[in-house]
Amino acid sequence: MPETKSSPYTHTNTSTKADTLAASVTSQEIYDVVVVGAGPIGLATAIGLRERGIENVLVIDQTRAFREVGQVLDLLPNGLQALKHLDPNAYEEVKKTGLGLLNPKQSNGQKTIEPTQEQQPTKTLPQWTYKDLQGQIIQSISLSFDDWFKDYGEGRVSISWYNLQTTLRQILPQDRVKANHRCINVVNEPEKGCVRIDCVGDTGIEANPYAYWTDGQKHNDTQPQNSDVAPQELVTKSIRAKLIVAADGINSTVRRLLYTDTQYHDFARPEYSGFTAILCREIAEVAKELWTKLEEDFFQNSSIVTITNDEISGNSICINNISMILFRRLTGELRYVIYLALPLDSLQGKSESSLIDLALQELEKGGFPDPLKQLVRISPPAKMQQRPYYVHHATISDSLQVSNPTNLNTEPDPTKIPPAWSVGRIVLVGDAAHGMPPFMGQGANQGFEDALVVTTLIAKIAEENNWDNPQAIAKAFEKYECLRRPLIAYVQHVTLKRSLYLSNKKWQEYAQQVYCRNFAQVIEAL
Repeated sequence: MPETKSSPYTHTNTSTKADTLAASVTSQEIYDVVVVGAGPIGLATAIGLRERGIENVLVIDQTRAFREVGQVLDLLPNGLQALKHLDPNAYEEVKKTGLGLLNPKQSNGQKTIEPTQEQQPTKTLPQWTYKDLQGQIIQSISLSFDDWFKDYGEGRVSISWYNLQTTLRQILPQDRVKANHRCINVVNEPEKGCVRIDCVGDTGIEANPYAYWTDGQKHNDTQPQNSDVAPQELVTKSIRAKLIVAADGINSTVRRLLYTDTQYHDFARPEYSGFTAILCREIAEVAKELWTKLEEDFFQNSSIVTITNDEISGNSICINNISMILFRRLTGELRYVIYLALPLDSLQGKSESSLIDLALQELEKGGFPDPLKQLVRISPPAKMQQRPYYVHHATISDSLQVSNPTNLNTEPDPTKIPPAWSVGRIVLVGDAAHGMPPFMGQGANQGFEDALVVTTLIAKIAEENNWDNPQAIAKAFEKYECLRRPLIAYVQHVTLKRSLYLSNKKWQEYAQQVYCRNFAQVIEAL
């Protein structure tokens, strides 16, 4: 649709101070694309654009400096395939780094990690085992790259968020990735055929409670993030671009600026998913008797195991929404994470010791065996953390039984339909568009798929010299959303239901739909 002055992003943030400061900044070059967010998805988008000949690209991020934060990510066949099509060199570098984690002599350089694969000895074939409360195997999934490649035509690697970010960032020219650029305003400038982003440098950026693990006593989900008002002592910089790709995560500033003062204000910030996680980073000393019991009943020479109280009776599955993942490190320490369905207010103000009590209370209600509760009791309070999980719903109802991601027979209330993933020259990708909990490991992988589709479409805009054609830009972004939203709705549904791994038939259906798509055909269809 044509750009007009009534476009939502022309007035979402009307901070007089920001506009005044921006007006005093000397006009700079107009970039072809500015990517907001220097996480893996934003960096992969920039890499994909440069691979397609669009080199006038800038990536900005609010972080003061790139530091070791984040979790371990599982890059699965669909994400790796998308990355390979984005840029074969990036794929090879990421794969090399991820597979290097299998070497026990190599440190992955992270401080906090999400529960997925730990480092594995090269002499053993890594397996992730799912068991019931009696220790009986429900399912065992290979973590071997080669096994996944054999089954799905592409492998699987685990890599820390920071290592993934660093690997991708090093592929880009250093001057094309700028830290300490916190977005405070986006303004449409139709007379210049671009969008202006106002940024400030900040030495006091707060942690993002939507994205990181937090100590219980320090957690506050209502704390202000990225205040819209720029203090006078901060330097404001304006950057202009023909297109903006917002890859700034679940708590996306760009998304908030786009929708806060519109009919979509309820969708400006992420919604609590109903699930949270309680983590113990490390238990260094475990009594021999307890260790033996955990080994005999659950680990059985594995290094990672999920214990769930979900029940299977014939073809019927009862989802009880409690699962506990145990990790055994090469050096002998144990760590665990417990996924729970809890009201958000039950987490607020919890100290580290209170997190232990809450975990024990929920494990008791879920019927978990004594050895697992004993492990929680000996958890060092200083090692306890929590993380509520948030979501941007792709469809208004994730209770729908979606069996085919290309045919969503839904008729949601038209007054509550989630907003489009693009507004004029701005498009949302990754968690900024559709963040979700990590239960099926698809957050980053779906983000890479977004990046592939968006970069392909932007390359066509450039090829056809449609930078100044708002209709062509809107059509391209609509095509992106029409292709991606149905699949995202399906993946979110599966993620929030958490049941597919319990049924081999359902798992195969899911794997076929998510892991086995032909990306060459996807690109050709664009």
